[in-house]
Amino acid sequence: MNATITTTMPAWLNDDYGPAGATRQGMVPTPEPGPGEVLLRVRATALNAADMRLMLGDPLLMRLMFGLRRPKQPIRGNDVAGTVVAVGVGVDASHIGEEVVVELSAGGGLAPFAIARVDRLVGRPSGVSAEVAATLPIAGGTAVQALDVARVAGGQRVLVIGASGGVGTFAVQLAALRGAEVWATCGEANRKLIESLGATRTFDYRTTDLSSIPATFDAIIDIAGGAPLRQLKRMLSPTGTLAMVAGDGGRVLGPIPRILRAVFISIGSRRSIRPVAAVAKPDINRQLIALAAEGRIMPVIEQLLPWDAAAEGLARLESGHTVGKVVVLGRE
Repeated sequence: MNATITTTMPAWLNDDYGPAGATRQGMVPTPEPGPGEVLLRVRATALNAADMRLMLGDPLLMRLMFGLRRPKQPIRGNDVAGTVVAVGVGVDASHIGEEVVVELSAGGGLAPFAIARVDRLVGRPSGVSAEVAATLPIAGGTAVQALDVARVAGGQRVLVIGASGGVGTFAVQLAALRGAEVWATCGEANRKLIESLGATRTFDYRTTDLSSIPATFDAIIDIAGGAPLRQLKRMLSPTGTLAMVAGDGGRVLGPIPRILRAVFISIGSRRSIRPVAAVAKPDINRQLIALAAEGRIMPVIEQLLPWDAAAEGLARLESGHTVGKVVVLGRE
């Protein structure tokens, strides 16, 4: 490890599952990169719904993987833009000094240093700021994969349900870039914003019954996850696809019951309902970075917080009313 890197570092910690108010600063050992890994100096970390779910340990099923009694990784933050400062065994030292963006394998972004797999790194060009780049992997990547699942193409009509969050704001922009006619639901206060991102028509989700929307859709991207599946299926064209990004699951199993209902409802129908199991894909991140560098997409960043205010960012995420993204800058 580079001798200028201290052996311990401050970090934002969630020692137990619970609300953002329990997040605290503490000192932890600075991680060392293993084989195939690099150590990043964190420049910016974007927060996602997954961070909130891991913080709360909700649904309970996820604790089988991430820790039964408490989180195995107490440091939240998966989407990071940073600088490579050290490398592990088998990684070429030429990576040191590279500016990159990455989705971390196990969190750790709310700290000065974090470990990343070298095969997940994507270079960050100088024209894309660290805070912009950090928003792309999970939110932008999920939006791309949802549009791919729904086979969104030019000339189609697409409905994005829950368009004002991180995934939704990217989904609207990316669908419009594909040449689709985008309709969207969001809060009344956000309708002009969503229209500025490329939506042709918007509807206030609080006052609009989806069944009253006067159209059918070649694709529906359901990010909000609360509408009845049979109702959404009736809104599809004869060969349309509903891509489920979120689900209104329960405390124990999360979205699994909704996914099973979707499978049952889709049997024998040309209208399909498909869950979106978004995974880290560096190739998609490269596409998104290129679009951001060209100015063709731009994240909506509701809050850009200094490192010392990271707990405020988690609390904002927990509130469920975030517009676009919350980004925490690296610790100076």
